[in-house]
Amino acid sequence: MKKSLTRSLFALAILASMSSCATVFGGRVTEYQRTRPAAGQPQREIRAGALIADVILFWPGAIVDFATGAIYRPK
Repeated sequence: MKKSLTRSLFALAILASMSSCATVFGGRVTEYQRTRPAAGQPQREIRAGALIADVILFWPGAIVDFATGAIYRPK
């Protein structure tokens, strides 16, 4: 029982560390990625690969990527 709980916690820690793929692997976040476009401006493009990886690996990572702006493609 104690061994399975330890393994489960370890697996959860590994999964959490692999979350938010765009934040970890996307490089430096630019000012373009941080600021929202004004009304009438074109919308920012999303990194599809990072979004798919976030959803498959650990979906709360997508929230982190959107909050930091790392999910958007740099200009």
